[in-house]
Amino acid sequence: MLKNIAISQVLDRLRFENPWWTSGSIDNYFSEMPRRAYYKSFCKLASETSINRAIVLMGPRRVGKTVLLYHFVQHIIESGFNPKRILFITVENPIYIKISLEELVKNGNIATGSTNNPNDRWYIIFDEIQYLKDWDIHLKSLVESYRNIKFIVSGSAAAALQYKSKESGAGRFTDFMLPPITFYEFIEMQGLNHVVQPTQLPWGENQVNFYTAADIKYLNKLFLDYINHGGYPEAIFSETIRNNPQRFIRSDVVDKVLLRDLPSLYGISDVQQLNSLFTTIAYNTANEFSLDTLSKQSAIPKNTIKKYLEYLEAAFLIKTIRRVDHAGKRFLRDNFFKIYLTNPSLRAALFSPIEATDEDMGQMTETAIYAQWLHRLNFTPWYARWNNGEVDMVGISAKNLQALWSLEIKWTDRYVTKPQELKSLIKFCKENNLSKALITTISLQEVIVYDNIELNFIPASSYAYTIGANTMMES
Repeated sequence: MLKNIAISQVLDRLRFENPWWTSGSIDNYFSEMPRRAYYKSFCKLASETSINRAIVLMGPRRVGKTVLLYHFVQHIIESGFNPKRILFITVENPIYIKISLEELVKNGNIATGSTNNPNDRWYIIFDEIQYLKDWDIHLKSLVESYRNIKFIVSGSAAAALQYKSKESGAGRFTDFMLPPITFYEFIEMQGLNHVVQPTQLPWGENQVNFYTAADIKYLNKLFLDYINHGGYPEAIFSETIRNNPQRFIRSDVVDKVLLRDLPSLYGISDVQQLNSLFTTIAYNTANEFSLDTLSKQSAIPKNTIKKYLEYLEAAFLIKTIRRVDHAGKRFLRDNFFKIYLTNPSLRAALFSPIEATDEDMGQMTETAIYAQWLHRLNFTPWYARWNNGEVDMVGISAKNLQALWSLEIKWTDRYVTKPQELKSLIKFCKENNLSKALITTISLQEVIVYDNIELNFIPASSYAYTIGANTMMES
């Protein structure tokens, strides 16, 4: 007769995962790790106990969700909360198979050796919850049953979690997205904020917060490091990972998502097919695609490709961007679209790091800048494309669907002296009554008026830092 896992082993595992029950603090390994820029806003949300809602922490693999949760544990301990009423459970651990969330809650109470009633004030954290079948239904039941417990869960399948959060957890769950490292965080976490200087950029009647480089060559070097290695906290501080991203990042992020996460969550049978599609997209990040061309190139049916794209976006590996025409209007049929890696360093992990002079630097600069904008809540970027022109990014008003601004992403200084070559950008501005436009460069920052359009040239690295910094200030 097969044996079941003994309750004593479950209790021992719970005690192991919650060392603060005896030490009063988290392990030094986690406490010494730098905090994400999202730390304060997450702690504020997760500490809120007056509203009976569970927090669903979402984000791709290896961006620091678990570390953020440990930092939150330390935060509430230091605020005076009883460490024995903080329960942390890694749901994907095999020892918890076939144990319901409610049983785990009760076992956690037993494991502390406490006589506390489970209805006392607790913080209970379930890490990587997406591997528990029907987790959303069970969590909603817990939230409604234990009103004095603050439940916090995390998971790496962003869209799958978000969908269930909205469907089953309406009024009971609050989502919090932790994206990959921004260029702003990449600088701040290394204590290098002295390389940029705050200033303001005139923009219409407003002044926009902006950052310029004290040494643009050095900031560009850091920008290249960010593109190659900077999306993950561990890669920033580990020389071993930086020297071999193909082994560590590909193994820990790409392979686990493609070979384990997505197949288990969505029942994908042809993993090789999915991997081939993602590899094609990663190598061609920032390019325009269509279902027809992807289908012909890969010999995969269009409906299957459409599902795969949804799955890859669910895992926060890619972001699909829709297009508008030269007048800023959406197309009736979305036959064409651009796809970007949500983290530029994924490309280096799959293939090889690039140099600043490589021909691929343009598309990687575009990918990196899009990655900064994708952190913005309630913002949808677009690109403009028509028969003989394109603009890399445009902002569209959600109220009246009018174009608000335009951005051309370049990794060259040539257009500062040759603005007449920016024909598509000028056309788009005139068609949409835009008096200003932004163009990124390698190193030059200038303002030029050409054909009655004010062209603001800004180094791409400075612009990427600015978007990340302003996003954090507005969050």
